[in-house]
Amino acid sequence: MSNHAVDLPDDPAVLKAMIAALQAENAEISATLRVHDQLVQALRLRIAKLQKLAFGKSSEKIEREIEQLELALEDLLLAVAEDDEAPIDEGQDEPAADNPSAPALRRRPRVSDATSRERRELDPGTCCADCGGDLRVVGEDVSELLDMIAAQMKVIQIARIKKSCRRCERMVQEPAPSRPIPGSMAGPNLLAHVLVSKFDDHLPLYRQREIFARMGADIPETTLVGWCGRAMKTLSPLIERIEANIMGSDLLHADDTPIRVLDRSLRDKGLGKGVRQGRIWAYVRDQRPWAGSAPPGAIYYFAPDWKEEHVLTHLANACGILQADGYKGYAKLYAHEPDGAPRLREAACWAHLRRDFHDFWASTKSEIAREALDRIGKLYDIERDISGQPADVRHTARQKHSLPKVEAFFTWSEQQLLRIPGKSNLAKAFRCGLNRREAFRCGLNRREAFRCGLNRREAFSLFLADGRVGIDNNPAERALRPIGIGRKNWLFAGADTGAETLARAMTIIETAKLNGLDPQAYLADILNRIHDHKINRLGELLPWNWTPMALPNSQAA
Repeated sequence: MSNHAVDLPDDPAVLKAMIAALQAENAEISATLRVHDQLVQALRLRIAKLQKLAFGKSSEKIEREIEQLELALEDLLLAVAEDDEAPIDEGQDEPAADNPSAPALRRRPRVSDATSRERRELDPGTCCADCGGDLRVVGEDVSELLDMIAAQMKVIQIARIKKSCRRCERMVQEPAPSRPIPGSMAGPNLLAHVLVSKFDDHLPLYRQREIFARMGADIPETTLVGWCGRAMKTLSPLIERIEANIMGSDLLHADDTPIRVLDRSLRDKGLGKGVRQGRIWAYVRDQRPWAGSAPPGAIYYFAPDWKEEHVLTHLANACGILQADGYKGYAKLYAHEPDGAPRLREAACWAHLRRDFHDFWASTKSEIAREALDRIGKLYDIERDISGQPADVRHTARQKHSLPKVEAFFTWSEQQLLRIPGKSNLAKAFRCGLNRREAFRCGLNRREAFRCGLNRREAFSLFLADGRVGIDNNPAERALRPIGIGRKNWLFAGADTGAETLARAMTIIETAKLNGLDPQAYLADILNRIHDHKINRLGELLPWNWTPMALPNSQAA
């Protein structure tokens, strides 16, 4: 037995007091540890985000790391908030002055002015409770309480009154209004909610069915599937017009990402788990960085594999500039036409080049790779200053500030290639930005590579000559981010047709979001109007032309 146990007093009251003191001390230590853990996770999260900003680490990898840190931090904050008995102060947006390294745990919610507001007045009456005198208004104190009105199902009964003429006995009745899906019970707002929940919020239909059941509507999953398919068929003419408009642009961003597709034929043959890998391509027009006049938009296509024939089909009629990564399928698009000029000019992505150097620096702490990152980072400093400026302003600034740095980078790169092993990953990163792009990287022999004009230095320098061109391909990468998020919920597409539906749904939803629209409100209005809209005026319903239909006074009330 330890001496501490021998020295304990025999008085029960004293023992209880000692136990209470120890419990209080343990609670204080536990609270301190939680706060320290919270601070550590917050700092790790901040470091991860700064690494992404500074070094352009592989987007999917860094996104997973950031999400894991955010989840860990969220759990710690919940534990701290549960034990915190201090009054909540939502007035601060910044960390406390006495602890600047701590994250801003709470801030006052920012609510749009367009959000509906309800005024509730607490009136003390007209007479004084003490003396009975008349009360007069001298002012008021107004505070706000943010609340949410839960969604609810509503059955709209459409009664078509029949009337007959007393003179000629003619029957008169209003025609039945058109429905988003002919013969279906689904209203436009419900359909829009289902589509956005599935394709934007990544909520599978079986989960939506459970939510609807709690609202009092038992909607079979097969019915929800049918609604989605028929609604997408209704929206198809509009999606085709979005595709034609965006793909006709002379400056496009392109990227792709894998998507797992369920293939029952593989399972029947005993080949793996019956899942194969398809591909989603995204093509983006975004002229906002250089104050262009064309509205932004994103087009998505599904392909069952990664063959080059798909991009050749997608971009069969495209011309101008294509900003993309080094995927070999784009090589033939950059081939010179008989007149000597390529149909598509390649604009390379400095973010991809930067990631190659970052990966090498992260594993070896190479000073050469670090210097490459610093040199590229200075180009991004210039880009941040001219973001949103007209193309001519961007061109002037790049010629003055960026051009010397780019030329110095390539000259320095040539010198480094003479000093480092030619087969190292660092040498490959340098060659990616120069004219020595390896033939195996693009699947062509040296003669074909020369014929296709695969001059990487020229591709990386194109943004200097044209103020419209971005320094990187981030618009396309951002457009594919919802696919990466969705994969965590639905894991795989049920079939090729399902993946194609996903691509078309994302085309209209993401284009609406790029144009600053609420996709659910937009789709609800479109589904309500499209059947009665003249086909030759369908352009009025495109996201960048759309104006909400004014409701009749009876409905608005």
